[in-house]
Amino acid sequence: MKIDIISVVPELLASPFSHSILKRAQQRGLLDLAVHNPRDYTPYKHGQVDDYQFGGGAGMVMMPEPLINTIEALQEKTTYEEIIYMTPDGTPFNQQLANQLSLKNNFLLICGHYKGIDERVREHFVTKEISIGDYVLSGGELAAAVVVDALVRLIPGVINDETSALTDSFQDGLLAPPVYTRPAEIRGWRVPEILLSGDQRKIDEWRYEAALQRTQERRPDIIKD
Repeated sequence: MKIDIISVVPELLASPFSHSILKRAQQRGLLDLAVHNPRDYTPYKHGQVDDYQFGGGAGMVMMPEPLINTIEALQEKTTYEEIIYMTPDGTPFNQQLANQLSLKNNFLLICGHYKGIDERVREHFVTKEISIGDYVLSGGELAAAVVVDALVRLIPGVINDETSALTDSFQDGLLAPPVYTRPAEIRGWRVPEILLSGDQRKIDEWRYEAALQRTQERRPDIIKD
């Protein structure tokens, strides 16, 4: 999978993409990940990429030319299946959307900053807009890192045991059940005996019932949906 990201503060993404599963995916050649700074493509002096809003109002807006130049330069090398803009008013990100994106070969992520990006870029270049929640961040970088992490772990070969991702919360429409590890007892608190029984059929039944109960208690909206 190839993922290109446009960001005016690429340093924010250095750490998330240099550790754990994302690092392993790149080392194994399963992920080609690069961050591009529109300051390198701006026609304006001093690396300017933002300006005041037409019509007045607080907050700067990312200018169209630096973004368009960056997008078109990248498109000369890659035909993107999706050009995604991270924005609070986008489609809510969930596991189903992560599953869909994980099946694509390449896409471009645009991280907004300041007050956002010029609407003309959204109208003429962006094919999908995604939000990770009903709140506003300082920029789209952290949101982009969340999206990339969520979908890359679904790529076959990234996680050593691929069945692990398939049993995560939301994959089957339920929250994941409680999990336990050694020791079997600590401070008088014991692991449910069924998990120590070795009877896989009964263990699976217990996990399903526990997942259903947890979902009903914590996220009844999922059951309703």
